[in-house]
Amino acid sequence: MLILLPPSEGKSPATAGTPVDLAALSAPSLTRHRTKVLRALAKASARKNALEVLGVGPSLAEDVARNTRLDSEPAARAAAVYTGVLYAAAGLDDLTAEQSALAAATVRTVSALWGAVSPTDVIPAYRLSMGTDLPGVGPLAPTWRPHLEKVLSPLAAGDAVVDCRSAAYLAAWKPAKGTDWVTVRVLRELDGKRSVVSHNAKHTRGVLTRHLLTRAGEQPRTAEEVLKAAHELVGGALLDATLLDGKNGASTLELVVV
Repeated sequence: MLILLPPSEGKSPATAGTPVDLAALSAPSLTRHRTKVLRALAKASARKNALEVLGVGPSLAEDVARNTRLDSEPAARAAAVYTGVLYAAAGLDDLTAEQSALAAATVRTVSALWGAVSPTDVIPAYRLSMGTDLPGVGPLAPTWRPHLEKVLSPLAAGDAVVDCRSAAYLAAWKPAKGTDWVTVRVLRELDGKRSVVSHNAKHTRGVLTRHLLTRAGEQPRTAEEVLKAAHELVGGALLDATLLDGKNGASTLELVVV
């Protein structure tokens, strides 16, 4: 099983600790491109029009300023740095030792800055989205694609990929044809009618992630086994779970909430 998550927009800066050690992060083959993006981000964040370049508003000026000193900022486990609705529900920083080891092996957050990190990778808080056209690097999704192919494809081979990413992060890497690739869509049921939801979808994807990491039994290895695991939430967090054939080789796991 490979669980793919998007990074949270909001991040919790570490208050103490040593700076990031790029060589110590998982997937060392990404180090060179991580270094290139990190340096380009620092340079872009020091520009007078940095907010415009990074596509953020004035309220995030402090976050952008932090980007200029990420090589010296305190760092913490990604499980603690990534916050927000999805990560609050997933509780990646609140697992047993056994569950944490499983998360380290099976969960990857696809990041515009780091490419992909596990929950145990130690990183600083940063501000950069995958949709950015970063000066000195270019549009980030296509620049990461060949690097992530080498890292994520071996993890996905012969296994189920549970994909909770948004469209911008999907563009950075997609599983090969023939992979049991399951994207997750959340619907709300009201008065017998079902419609796609956005904000609550993050929470529900987080609930599914935590369930997959903490449930008893074998990890799901196929799309059907992912559906079976999701059905264990029906009657509690979910009203229903259905697996639909999708396009481009992906199945869609529809999770229905109230």
